[in-house]
Amino acid sequence: MDHGDLAWILTSSALVFIMTPGLAFFYGGLVKRKNIINTIMMSAMLMGLASILWVLIGFSLSFSGDVGGVIGNINWFGLNFDSLSDMTLPYPNTMAFAIFQMMFAIITPALITGAVAERMKFSSLVVFVTIWSIIVYYPLAHMVWGGGFLFAIGAVDFAGGTVVHISSGVSALVLAILLGKRKNLGGAPYQPHNIPFVFLGAALLWFGWFGFNGGSALASNELAAHAFMTTNTAAAAAMLSWLFIDAIKNGKPTLVGGATGMVVGLVAITPAAGFVPIWAAIVIGALASPISYFLISYIKPKFGYDDALDVFGCHGIGGIWGAIATGLFAKSSINSAAAWNGLVFGDVELLLRQLAAVGITIFLAVVGTLIAAGIASLFTKGIKVTKTDEDMGLDLSQHGENAYPAFNGMD
Repeated sequence: MDHGDLAWILTSSALVFIMTPGLAFFYGGLVKRKNIINTIMMSAMLMGLASILWVLIGFSLSFSGDVGGVIGNINWFGLNFDSLSDMTLPYPNTMAFAIFQMMFAIITPALITGAVAERMKFSSLVVFVTIWSIIVYYPLAHMVWGGGFLFAIGAVDFAGGTVVHISSGVSALVLAILLGKRKNLGGAPYQPHNIPFVFLGAALLWFGWFGFNGGSALASNELAAHAFMTTNTAAAAAMLSWLFIDAIKNGKPTLVGGATGMVVGLVAITPAAGFVPIWAAIVIGALASPISYFLISYIKPKFGYDDALDVFGCHGIGGIWGAIATGLFAKSSINSAAAWNGLVFGDVELLLRQLAAVGITIFLAVVGTLIAAGIASLFTKGIKVTKTDEDMGLDLSQHGENAYPAFNGMD
């Protein structure tokens, strides 16, 4: 691999890595102060657990060989390959590729944690994400990026609309429903306890997303620059769109709304970043916010599920919209990995394959989450904390720590 390309992939890997601490601050600022340590800890734990799983079996199951178009094999157990001298490896620098993909394997299950904030046992989460990574994430990574079934039918996903966002968003919804609602939800107005943390986290996510999408070109080239620009453009359009909705609906724009819009726009452009024209990124971002806002503000209350930090509304719905938008706006002249142009340019084939990929991803996420949650419940004797622990706060009940020991006020 060219040294410039290698440098860009390693830099992008570091950018994606910082997204997980960013997510921890984004989620942590949104919860009650008595649950911020637990919320941050759920992401922090995955920086360790998902890394070790990836080294041992994750990369191999995702990218080594092919079993039925669904999963790889374990030939690369423990990263057992010689990236320094083996010229038969399928990637230009297989170790750098493994490092880059590891960062995705860390943040994807971390996204789910926002839906179960303030009420899931920490031990249950550890078991759940271990099983979920093996039966949902690794198969999806293989099917889309490792030469598996979805790749074979011509569906495209530049940086993780299906693999990362739809899988985590749908799984978050299923797990939230299984857990049930938080105690006293709706009994009193709910306010984020630290809005500056929310913005800090969102800003770190935006920063890291340049590596998330730009690095997915796997080279320091024109496609990386294109993905960099579409990423920023969609995030900017979605942020402004959400602020506009805030101003219309509530009379004032809010920082939480702006931060949420940023993230929704980043989610929506992820599968399309290296396939669509720059102008399409404006459309994708501008429409992502009202679509997510409608689900969060109207559909979620109607059905009454407790997706605590709106993971499904932001990542699930944003990912679905992004995958569909790829089928609408993609141009094979931008990236030949798309075998067809999008519907806007006169071809329906790609859109049909994108819809198939969305459906398959949703099915796998639902089934895999039910299995993983069942196993976690069996091993930890239920996955929800007791009402006493919930009242105490998960910082103390799960970790014995207090984020603000000098604070004596009421939650």
